[in-house]
Amino acid sequence: MNKLEMLKQLSENSPTDPTILFSLAIAYKYEQMHVDALQVLKKAQLHADLELSNLIQKEINAIDEDFAETEEDEQIEESGIRLINSDNTIKFNDHKKSESQTIDFSQVGGLDELKHIISMKIIKPFQAPELFSKFMKKTGGGLLLYGPPGCGKTFIAKATAGQCDAHFRSVKISDIIDPYYGVAERNVADVFSTARAKKPCILFFDEIDALGYNRSKISANNVRNIVDSLLLEIEGVDTNTDKLLIIGATNMPWDVDPAFRRPGRFDKSIFVQPPDQEARKVIFKLKIQDRPVGILDYDQLVRETNFFSGADIEYVVEQASETVLNLIFETGNENLVITQDVLMDTIKNTKPSTIEWLRTISTYLRYANQTGFYDDVDKYLSRHKGLI
Repeated sequence: MNKLEMLKQLSENSPTDPTILFSLAIAYKYEQMHVDALQVLKKAQLHADLELSNLIQKEINAIDEDFAETEEDEQIEESGIRLINSDNTIKFNDHKKSESQTIDFSQVGGLDELKHIISMKIIKPFQAPELFSKFMKKTGGGLLLYGPPGCGKTFIAKATAGQCDAHFRSVKISDIIDPYYGVAERNVADVFSTARAKKPCILFFDEIDALGYNRSKISANNVRNIVDSLLLEIEGVDTNTDKLLIIGATNMPWDVDPAFRRPGRFDKSIFVQPPDQEARKVIFKLKIQDRPVGILDYDQLVRETNFFSGADIEYVVEQASETVLNLIFETGNENLVITQDVLMDTIKNTKPSTIEWLRTISTYLRYANQTGFYDDVDKYLSRHKGLI
């Protein structure tokens, strides 16, 4: 019997012992079973003293951060897709702004192909509802964004909402999950009810695989019930989803229940690929801005960072800064700056984090692409054949 099974058995024998429940939740978290971990943490919190309750809340918040990337995470630490002035200089976004304030495609550097696809599939139906109504096409529905981590899925969702002039609501896993029977399903209904009251509205579910996990891989009834509730709401049975768009994002599309991809649900899917050359140039300029630097050849930096995500580029700049700082302490010369050579040396010693994801998805292309769901990835890999 492994540790997880032992703790599960102990929790069955002592269902109100907060210490055992907390230990079980940590074991679930270690196994990447975050939904189960969150449910057990909330149950443990009901029976915990103040000190343990505070510790439990910290774990709940940590899981929240894992499953719901904040605007700061996506815009600063991961995606690197940034706000651009008309003169191509970078301006900073106020990360404390509310979700209702506008971000649109004019503020997204690069990714022209992705913006065009979203515009044709999502934005134009919002902007010309009469035309789409003429062809019996609704202007709401579901969109699934998938791709490697750190490539800006949350920022793209926000920009889509701004382009549509729609409200934006990001749904966290803790907004839904609850240890009590039936509450999670009610939470799902409340989220959609609130969104319908604010139409036009875009609901964004980050890490949708956590809430919409493939039911063939799970046995827990409470999780299956959440999936069923989400499917019901997304399909809009007995409700009007006109001008309500649901966007889901995932790094692991293979774990999303196939039922989500049926017509009327997430019937549109878009592959969010690693930043292209223009986007990578924007990321480098943002990350290096306000640091002491010499003359840089951004075109060379871009050429040498194929498949780098925003997080990878941030790592390169941070490591280069650390290298220069070490030299300053060794030499006592505080006039040293980040140079092209230092950045290039760091790039050569850094592997893009997206490669592992792209290699994983290539396996699904061979064995699980009968429906053509991964065709966009296939085209991307074909364009970069021999480089991955």
